[in-house]
Parts: sequence; structure tokens; C-alpha cells
Amino acid sequence: MPAIVLIGAQWGDEGKGKATDLLGSRVDYVVKFNGGNNAGHTVVIGDEKYALHLLPSGILTPGVTPIIANGVVVDIEVLFEELDALIERGVDVSKLRVSANAHVITHYHRTLDKVTERFLGKRQIGTTGRGIGPTYADKINRVGIRIQDLFDENILRQKVEGALLQKNNMLVKMYNRRAITVDEVVDDLLSYAERLRPMVADTALVLHQALDAGKTVLFEGGQATMLDVDHGTYPFVTSSNATSGGAVTGSGIGPNRIDRIIAVVKAYTTRVGAGPFPTELFDESGDFLRNTGFEFGTTTGRPRRTGWYDAPIARYTARINGVTDFVLTKLDVLTGLERIPVCVAYDVDGVRHDEVPVSQSDFHHATAIYEEFPGWSEDITGVRSFDELPQNAQDYVLALEGMSGARVSAIGVGPGRDAIVVRHDLVA
Repeated sequence: MPAIVLIGAQWGDEGKGKATDLLGSRVDYVVKFNGGNNAGHTVVIGDEKYALHLLPSGILTPGVTPIIANGVVVDIEVLFEELDALIERGVDVSKLRVSANAHVITHYHRTLDKVTERFLGKRQIGTTGRGIGPTYADKINRVGIRIQDLFDENILRQKVEGALLQKNNMLVKMYNRRAITVDEVVDDLLSYAERLRPMVADTALVLHQALDAGKTVLFEGGQATMLDVDHGTYPFVTSSNATSGGAVTGSGIGPNRIDRIIAVVKAYTTRVGAGPFPTELFDESGDFLRNTGFEFGTTTGRPRRTGWYDAPIARYTARINGVTDFVLTKLDVLTGLERIPVCVAYDVDGVRHDEVPVSQSDFHHATAIYEEFPGWSEDITGVRSFDELPQNAQDYVLALEGMSGARVSAIGVGPGRDAIVVRHDLVA
């Protein structure tokens, strides 16, 4: 059975939970391999809505083993808050496994994230203030705290002492904040250790054994390709690899184990936070997309920036990730529009660019070159086969497929779990 990587094709919030739901009971393991609780996704089951931030969406599917792998940074307080909220609603969370090598977000990481972002002023990146970036920075600087450290108090104390030598100098001398004591950090982390212990495992070994046994494993990326620290719109990016390559380093499986790479892309485009956005709308069309598509952040509640579909970005995503299939979401949001523009290229100072410019400066100054497609007025939320879609909706999907570098295998036509049109099997 396959190993499937599921990633976002734009700047996040594409509706990856929809694709996870589509795979449903055919998946045995769902793995979160990057990021932390800085991004969220809403999963709709019947009349119930579940907002997940740190947990893999597969935790809501009976029989699935959800895994938080080594590439994730874990806020343990948030982890238990989410678990307790699901337990109260009758969800079985007993199968969750957490990598011993995952790094831990501490109190001082959250504090530093907030004060440094404020210090940047007009140059703010738009972080969520949840300590993600500082935790990844400590990981790279080799002063991080890992999940396994919580089970050896001496090692934990030594590592916290080493980290706070630098952190307190910054907090006190640069930002005029109080110093954080070693004891308060250690005591806080140790308070979670015993409850956490049964969940902790060598998750890379667990995944290898699962694949060897013929199980289907879904690797679920947080954020999206254009927020990848290496391949996104740097510096307006997240602090981890949100691309398919991140599934390998973030989980400990070999690249030769991956069979399918699915990218989720909206029928239009959104982003949260600062950074370039060539198709961004500042008029009633942008308001229409935002309000009709309920484009407000799951984690922060911030209104998302909205714009038309960007085909060069989709092609870029297809190349960077090796996309085999696109899942196109929120097609229903476009219902009622007379004409639907699609960005097919960019104009940069009078020069046409058919692909994403390599220069950050060029991309910041890029303006979209559009091709328009006729819209449709029919309600498509009850449609379950491609042929049932209005002809103009079919033509729109086929045009996007032709521009985007991979086939469109499924189409989201509404908010419910079953509101999806399948054109090609995503597992077989």
C-alpha cells in the first residue's frame, strides 16, 4: 500500500482536511511532519466542526493512528488542550504517538516570538506569536529541548540553563523584559511528562514497520509550498519545510517510500500575513471571496487576504513537490460570478514572466496578467460527479488543470466532508 504526501499548493488554508477526509478509512496512519500549532484546519463532520491546530486531522477518523513526527515543534500545553477538547466530545485519542525527537516550544520561545515581531515594526513578518520560529531557530542552533528530554530532569535542566543564558540577555537588555528562571521552565515541562510518556515513540521506526506491513500512510504537511522556508516567498514564510521533501526529513522515512504526492489548491487564492501576493484583490470581489468562502484564520481569526487563482504558482508547486494530483477546493465559492479571472502570467516592469520570478524584488513588483472565464449560477453543492457540474464549471476546472502541471483528481464543492467530486482515485 502507498505512502502519500499531502501538501498545500498556495499560502495555506487550502482545505487539506477535505483531502484527508476523502482518503478516510483507506488510510491507516496520518503523520504531521512539520510546523506546530501556528496553522489550523477545520474539519466538518455532519453538523459538528472541529478546529485542529497541532493534531493531525486523522485523529478524527476511527481506526487511524495519528502521529506527530520529529519535524514538528510541540507546545505540550496546546497538545493536551486539544486532546482534552476532543475527549470531551467523545473522540478516541488513545492511538496518538509523538516522536521522541520532536522539539518542544517553551514559555521563552513564545515570549521571544511576540517581542521580536513587535520590535520589527513595519518589517513584521506576520507570525502567530506562538513560538514556532524561535523553537526552530534553537533546533538549528543546537540548543533546543526535545520531547525525550522531559524524561531526564538533569539533562532537561542543563539544556534549559544553556538556552536561557542567551535568551535572558536578549529579553532584559534588548527588550526590557524580565528574566525567565530555569525553575519555572523546568517545572512547567516536567508537569506534563507522565501524561506524555505513554504517547512517545520512535515514530520513524513505527512508520517503517507500517509501510513494510502494507499499511497506507498519509503524510500531512502544515502551512503550504509558498510558505516553505527554502522554496516560499522568503522571508515571509514559516520556519520549516512545508513541501514534499519535508515529509522525508520530518518523519524519518526514505524518499523511495513515497508513492503519491497530492497538492491541495483553492479555486482562488488566499494568504495570511505579510508578503507578495500578485492576484490580491482590494475591491468588492475580494470581499465576496472572503465572506462567501469564510476566509478567516482557524488559528488566529484574522481575515485572509484574497485573490484570483494563480496558475504560475500552481505550476511552481507542481515542480517543487513532484505533484501527481491536485485536489481543487472551494469551487462552490465562485458560484454566481459572471466572469472569473485567472492569473496566467506576470508583468514586471513591462516584461512578461510566465513563471514565478526568481528575484524576490521582481515578485514583489509583479502584477497579474489575467485570462477570464465565464462563470455559472447553478448551485453545485449537491453535485457528486464531474459530468453533473455546469458546463462552465467543468471548463474552468479543465482550464486550471491544463495550466497547473498536474491532473485535478478531486474537486471540493461544499463545506461538508462528502461535498466532493472524485475524478481519479487518490490511493490506487
